[in-house]
Amino acid sequence: MTYGRITNCPLTIAEIATRVADDTSGAIAVFDGRVRNHDHGREVTSLEYSAHPAAERIVQEVAEDIRERFGLCGVAIVHRVGHLNIGETALAAAVSSPHREAAFAALAELVDEVKKQVPVWKKQYYSDGTYEWSNCA
Repeated sequence: MTYGRITNCPLTIAEIATRVADDTSGAIAVFDGRVRNHDHGREVTSLEYSAHPAAERIVQEVAEDIRERFGLCGVAIVHRVGHLNIGETALAAAVSSPHREAAFAALAELVDEVKKQVPVWKKQYYSDGTYEWSNCA
């Protein structure tokens, strides 16, 4: 099973982990990428993510590639867009595998590849009233 999406809805790790659970899995590894209150020594108050129209297709392709390369039972990854507050989940991912080693390695590769390949832009708001755009997941 492979699931890759872009959404403006709040994310939960439990929901993502459920998408990859099955009886062949001995391990489920999850990643909860959250909005933090600081970046490079500056206080962050919130973020806003925007995505290219092709972003969801690319997320799905990355998820499928990782599933095949690592021989996983399942992969699920969802990137949130829109306005996010401190502590909210921006990127939720889960992989399931018969063994933990593959799950851990695949999860790290999945997150890295999404950050490299998916056209998502972040507008980061700072406590001094300024903001900054960057291209990252």
